[in-house]
Amino acid sequence: MPNFCAALNCSRNSSHSVLAFFRFPRDPERCKKWVENCSRSDLKDKTPDHLNKYHRLCARHFEPNLIQKTSPFRTVLKDSAIPTIFENPCRKRQNKEKESNDTPPAKKDKLDAEAETTKDTSEAKSQEISDTSNGDGPPQVDEEALNKEYLKSLFDVVVMMGVQNIPIHGHSDKDPQSKSFTPSNFQSLLEYRINAGDEALRKKFEMSAVNSEYCTSAQLEKMLEVIEKCTRNELLAEVKEKRFFSLVIGNQVEVEEESHLPLFVRFVDKNNCLREDFVGFLLLEGDVGAITERLIAEVTEKYDLDMKHCRGQAYFCSGVSALKVKAVVARITELYPLAILTPCSNSSLNICLANSITFTGVQLVMSTLKKLDAFFCKSPLLQSQLENAISIYYQGNEEKANVLKEACNSKWTDQHDAFEIAVDLLEALLLCMDSIHDNEDHKWNDEVAHNAFVISEALADFEFVMTLVVLKNTLSFTRAFGKNLQGQTNEVFFASSSLTAVLHSLNEVFENIEVYHEFWFEEAVNLAAALEIPVKIPRLYYRKRPATGEEVQPETYYKENVTVPVVTHVIQELSDFFSEDHLRALKSLSIVPAIMGQLKFNTSEETSAEMYKNDLPNPDTFPAELHCWKIKWKHGTKDVVMPTTIYDTLQLSDAKFFPNVCAVLKILYSLPVFALTSDKGTPADLRLKKYVEDTPVYHRNKTMALLRINCGIKHDLDSMVETYLKMFPDSEPAEKGD
Repeated sequence: MPNFCAALNCSRNSSHSVLAFFRFPRDPERCKKWVENCSRSDLKDKTPDHLNKYHRLCARHFEPNLIQKTSPFRTVLKDSAIPTIFENPCRKRQNKEKESNDTPPAKKDKLDAEAETTKDTSEAKSQEISDTSNGDGPPQVDEEALNKEYLKSLFDVVVMMGVQNIPIHGHSDKDPQSKSFTPSNFQSLLEYRINAGDEALRKKFEMSAVNSEYCTSAQLEKMLEVIEKCTRNELLAEVKEKRFFSLVIGNQVEVEEESHLPLFVRFVDKNNCLREDFVGFLLLEGDVGAITERLIAEVTEKYDLDMKHCRGQAYFCSGVSALKVKAVVARITELYPLAILTPCSNSSLNICLANSITFTGVQLVMSTLKKLDAFFCKSPLLQSQLENAISIYYQGNEEKANVLKEACNSKWTDQHDAFEIAVDLLEALLLCMDSIHDNEDHKWNDEVAHNAFVISEALADFEFVMTLVVLKNTLSFTRAFGKNLQGQTNEVFFASSSLTAVLHSLNEVFENIEVYHEFWFEEAVNLAAALEIPVKIPRLYYRKRPATGEEVQPETYYKENVTVPVVTHVIQELSDFFSEDHLRALKSLSIVPAIMGQLKFNTSEETSAEMYKNDLPNPDTFPAELHCWKIKWKHGTKDVVMPTTIYDTLQLSDAKFFPNVCAVLKILYSLPVFALTSDKGTPADLRLKKYVEDTPVYHRNKTMALLRINCGIKHDLDSMVETYLKMFPDSEPAEKGD
């Protein structure tokens, strides 16, 4: 696939020459000068774009100072380069005549024969170039095949960078304070690949010796769009086949200088395992209506999923974003009633309830717990320091000390009893932080000491202590309930039946709030006294409150601003999470054989599953099928152990004889309240968290995040190339200027 020089009487081509070949410029004035100087009258009627695409001049026609060597495989022209070195046909003919007169007759005959042969060859070459140039089709070089291989190499590099979490741009391109001289990791990897022997890239860049980057930013953006689309199609292929899914919204993340919400899709795969995949980011901008429309558009248009098949929603956001997300999912439920809101198994119920409270004191507690988790994860020495502090405070109670030490070696800040553990650890935590901050033996670096000081300041605030005590006592009523929700299927079923008792207890607290608050305030005061923390009202309250001259007592302030709001919010949040449709769905779990047995087969599953009637393959036969299902397990073999979970039930070899029962179980299983059963490595939400921790804000990219978090899926490079050519048919693979 050689390139031929377009100059008249120049027969050089890239197959037999090491010279660089340069495209005609797209600039009309420069292009006109190139055509005039190369003496090709047949090219005068061609457009600059046509000449740029199909014709080249070799390096022999340019002054040496116009040519630059930027790498072993890159030769470029200056932007204003004009070819000026061409042979004069008249002078060449005069020189030949002079040589002929001085040559002996015998030698002259031999030279004439050789000249005739050369002339015939040259004419054939010129005719070949002329024939190719006069047509509008491509030259002899198979541009299409070469461009596809070139694109495939580009896609391969980008995918590799995403999977390995290598930023596309260099430090100096994204970080203003960086003094690095590597503006683009992508360009550097392309050059490395050329040097390593990638023939497609080498040929493309040898043929396209122009003043530009290996790959323009515009082309790279298009490639990222294609990669994102193809990766998501691969992720969601099974979801589309299985139809029913649930949406899970994660906590706010800064990506590409904007706030986004991570989106996850839950579904039951072909192996009847519950999976949750990260599928993209949703821009958190505008009011609730705008975000709702954007979410539905993302799911239906980008993900190509039908919202009518969405059967559940959940979120594990915190702070202000939680308020927006809660309003968004409420609107989606209005539009799609079967997309019921449930708690998410990714987060314990108590942590979820606390995160959704936006009061200052509660947010102080939750942010401090996150800081504690991040702080002690940095080094085993820090963990050892905390264990020493625990031993000091619990010298007379070794059993309690061991329990707390064991808890500290787990993710206790995310557990159902996190607030109970925090209260028990508070004295040891404060001692540990003060010791690290003092740093008398210079054991810790400045960053660790500073972080310890920030945490100790939060712990030594009475607002923190009081709020922590209120959360501990209020959420003690939901602790066992929430733990059962994340247990086995039978535990979830019976937990849903105990919701009434939980709400009754919380309402009793609210009705007797004066008494409960008095006890809780006294507990907080005693704890603060042990830590030498003064009991006082937050400074911010006095700045907001108009000066009335009335003195507000701390007990009254914390009752009105902490105890009452927290209890009220928890009651309301439980009511929202466990709507009538949600409870009806959980009651349908009674078709699980072990639950049927515990209920003595005295259940009304048909009534509970009525909400999913239109989702069944054969709704008319469901009552009869359900009757046979009960008979199967009620009068089955005594030695047979009845399945206790949805997963175990779906694994039965004869489950295919009960298509309606299986359909109901799969829909229920996709609800976010159920814990994941997939054994395919780290859950997607934890991989996202790791990506955010490892990647600076200015290097985060939506497409690269999708590749990194889903690094285990297959990538079809040929499919990406074909998709690129279909999406951008008018775009040349090497979108470059002159």
